[in-house]
Amino acid sequence: MLFQLPKLPAEIRVTHLNARLNEQKKKIAQNQGKKQSLLGLFKKNKERKKSKERVFVVDFKGDVQASAVTNLREEITLIIATATPGKDRVVVRLESPGGVVHGYGLAAVQLVRLRDAGFHLTVTVDKVAASGGYMMACIANQVIAAPFAILGSIGVVVQIPNFNRLLKEKNVDFELYTAGQYKRTVTMFGENTDEGKEKFEQELQQTHELFKHFVEKYRPQLNVEKVATGEHWYGEDALRFDLADELKTSDEVILNLINEHDVYLISTRHKPTLGEKLGLQAAQMADQVIPVVFHQLTELAAKSQQSMTQLRDPKI
Repeated sequence: MLFQLPKLPAEIRVTHLNARLNEQKKKIAQNQGKKQSLLGLFKKNKERKKSKERVFVVDFKGDVQASAVTNLREEITLIIATATPGKDRVVVRLESPGGVVHGYGLAAVQLVRLRDAGFHLTVTVDKVAASGGYMMACIANQVIAAPFAILGSIGVVVQIPNFNRLLKEKNVDFELYTAGQYKRTVTMFGENTDEGKEKFEQELQQTHELFKHFVEKYRPQLNVEKVATGEHWYGEDALRFDLADELKTSDEVILNLINEHDVYLISTRHKPTLGEKLGLQAAQMADQVIPVVFHQLTELAAKSQQSMTQLRDPKI
């Protein structure tokens, strides 16, 4: 019987991006001996504190299952509980090619919570927000994309291999029992009927319609029928089709906000278990020890080679 240690709870971290940037600026100014730069930095910080407006930044990097929603829901709950609606703002740095409907549906609704609570929401896309990723992005008051970011792909796709003919060739029977006419429409191993295929296609079309209505609700300026073809577009074309509002990288957006507001990065870190810590320590020790041993072996080999050369050389 194997004993598995329980996973430790996740830890939400709050990083003041202004302070982090200021520390880097101070180091450069001190190294260069520029007292005026330090005084200007202090004055700018004082002016910014008068506004008392805060910006909260959240990162979402999505996989097929939208597994990052586990952290996203906790981070958004913290923002709603501590920030001031109508005054503080939220920026989500989004990267996702999409995935399962239920996963991205839940992730999108987390952003809806921010809109419903009265926060101004900006979504920045540096690389891709397609399909389920765009379902999330369209909720924002403002979508800002990098010039070559990919947006769109408002469509639904399913790929199902069918092994029925192969099973028949091998004389393998596959039997499926259901209760309910459409409990199973198409399968991987059974013989799919025209009726089952037609019903499955209807379900895909229904999902597509729900997707389009959702996008249309939160982005009414978008001609949904024109862009909901499953196609995707790069930055400038996405801007032309109203999939985005502005072309900038997230770095530009954050840097501009730092000049006027206190900007906080909300991130989640999963504490490593004891086993993971031990594994990490072992890996760190290996990284330290292996180069030393390799160097010693290299020196020993070189000395051995030198000795053999000396033995072969003629002597006087």
